[in-house]
Amino acid sequence: MLKYRFFLSVVLCVLICASCSKYRKLLKGTDNEAKYQAALEYYEKKNYDRALQLFDVMQSYYRTKPEGENIAYLTAECYFNKKEYVIASSYYKRFVTRYPLSQNTQEALYKSALCYYIISPSTTLDQEDTNTAITEFQNFIDVYPDSPRVPEINARIDTLRWKLEEKEFDICKLYFKMEEYQAAITSFETFLKDHPGTKHREEILSIMVQNYYRYAENSIKSKQRERYELALEKYNTLCYVYPDSEYIPKLDNTVKKIREKLEKYKSNN
Repeated sequence: MLKYRFFLSVVLCVLICASCSKYRKLLKGTDNEAKYQAALEYYEKKNYDRALQLFDVMQSYYRTKPEGENIAYLTAECYFNKKEYVIASSYYKRFVTRYPLSQNTQEALYKSALCYYIISPSTTLDQEDTNTAITEFQNFIDVYPDSPRVPEINARIDTLRWKLEEKEFDICKLYFKMEEYQAAITSFETFLKDHPGTKHREEILSIMVQNYYRYAENSIKSKQRERYELALEKYNTLCYVYPDSEYIPKLDNTVKKIREKLEKYKSNN
């Protein structure tokens, strides 16, 4: 049994070495047609590294020939299948530029955007790739408004915009947690203006009640009354728009203190 396994290992090593030797000979040779056919076979077998090496050495030879278009597209596909999405996107864009009338141009433009959609990170990280994906998907819609992919792309854009919204919301809350009260007010107001239909409006109103209260507590006396009043204004808005809000009872203690502060101002006038 051990001899049999050893024999199989030797045979396998011989076959691998022979295959590598044949591949190196092909790679260094001058038979471009043989390279092209071999590259296609490697691609079909999902051996993308070898296919890419062959495509790379054939690029200049086939650039002005019909095979050149296929090589350019399959190069992008290899990188996509290898999950090297940034590189794949650049090759898809290069393909679109070089072959604008190709039957694969629409697919290449779509996949160029899809690459950035795939690598779009979680909301806790920088959203540059998310913004790039939105821009490129929108570009696809502008170029191919009648494509059957448009509904799917719009759904993807909605997902990406949700990520951006969540990222902005997290930044707003961070200002509040860091006790940067003026920055929190500005960022929350801007957020509500930019996202009028946000699902976070109720929570934001609740946070702003607390934010204005703490801002007033840490302000000079001449500014306190105005900021207590703004805190109460946000609370009244919360109660009016969301009368059954879970945040209202949680604010009872804060609102009680605000009203006591404002009553003192009235008594002193």
